Amino acid sequence: MRKELDYFWVGKEYGGRQSLLPDFIMRFAGCAAVTACDSLIYMTLYKNKKDLCPFSTDELRGRDYVNFFKTVKPYLRPRFGGVNRLEIFVDGFKRFLKEHGQTALEVLPWSGNNTEKNTVDTIKRQIDRGFLIPYLLLHHQNPAFENYEWHWFLLTGYEEKPDGRFMVKAVTYGSFEWLDFAKLWNTGYNRKGGLVLLQDSVS
Repeated sequence: MRKELDYFWVGKEYGGRQSLLPDFIMRFAGCAAVTACDSLIYMTLYKNKKDLCPFSTDELRGRDYVNFFKTVKPYLRPRFGGVNRLEIFVDGFKRFLKEHGQTALEVLPWSGNNTEKNTVDTIKRQIDRGFLIPYLLLHHQNPAFENYEWHWFLLTGYEEKPDGRFMVKAVTYGSFEWLDFAKLWNTGYNRKGGLVLLQDSVS
């Protein structure tokens, strides 16, 4: 079974691409802000959160993306050590939502210390509800994930394989690929990142 969320294009790129930003520092250390930016665009296009960004199409021009990115950047600026804790991202994202009049959305950290099984269930629940998932990966012992180390990216789909593997659709660098979640989640390090869960507030 495969479940994928709709997404958007920035020119020929699948979502935002960090290396195309005009700011030199952000090209190398802006992954958290790009992840937040893409999450906000998605929420506007597909979750009816119309106050978050000015776009109404899933095909964006590069300069429009950059202009919107500049409004998100102050909330998740690069810093020494990077945006290396879930709470930093959550706090910045919440502040953006509050200052843009969006109070009907919860932003919750999901620690990398949670079990693989519980996290699989959480990913399925989030995607099934139509919410993409910001993901922070710190260090990883598997060299297959070197492009994801110390990096923020997005999960926008999952697939349950007949052989029991659980795959996730990872979006970053203006593209996507399917990753074996068990290998991705089990980093081999004590210090871990985790997920950020976006949910409609229950009034």
